[in-house]
Amino acid sequence: MHLDRVIFHPDRYPTDCHYPFNLPLFHQTREIVFDSPITLFVGENGSGKSTLLEALAHQCGIYIWRREIGRHFENNPFEDKLCRYISVKWADGRVPGSFFGSSVFQDFAQFLEEWATVDAGQLEYFGGKSLITQSHGQSIMSYFKSRYRIKGLYLLDEPETALSPVTQLELLSLLTKVGKAGHAQFIIATHSPILLACPKASIYSFDHVPVTPVKYEETVHYRIYKAFLNDPHGYTTD
Repeated sequence: MHLDRVIFHPDRYPTDCHYPFNLPLFHQTREIVFDSPITLFVGENGSGKSTLLEALAHQCGIYIWRREIGRHFENNPFEDKLCRYISVKWADGRVPGSFFGSSVFQDFAQFLEEWATVDAGQLEYFGGKSLITQSHGQSIMSYFKSRYRIKGLYLLDEPETALSPVTQLELLSLLTKVGKAGHAQFIIATHSPILLACPKASIYSFDHVPVTPVKYEETVHYRIYKAFLNDPHGYTTD
């Protein structure tokens, strides 16, 4: 493991009325320990898992490739401030890394295309093909296969969003293989029961307060998908 843990400092929070500082789990969770090459964050939308992932990126010096879309009125001035109130502990010094999100990946692919007009060799680092001329799922897998050969810390926010079930299985195989190699560490926020099945991964539930490690079969996602597949016509959420 490259990143040993993240530590929360609720005594320093600037507010308890605005997201994400109004979430009880960020007050009652003191730390999250990363003791596996692959850690999975699971929880309902709005539970804070993606917000923490972005805060980790900022704390770890990982740039998020996102185009500026101009000035806009900001309803919540605290939404992106969690990074100021957490600290991280490295196992053996800082390593490079990257942040993946399906939406920001489109911006990165466009940046890469622009760089390649000046230096076509840039594409060789990402499979040798333009990422924007492939399907979204194909370009994402080209990026994963190339980038994850490099030693580093990799943060992924719901990577399954643009991936078919077959491609999710391909990503699961890649994560398992790279995780065993020992040079890369992954922290992934996901709703995918396929990715949650990653062997020997640690799973943290953001539906618990404080954030709690759970087994695969204990996740809501596993139970819902299993119940639905066992009886797709009779399944109900009631």
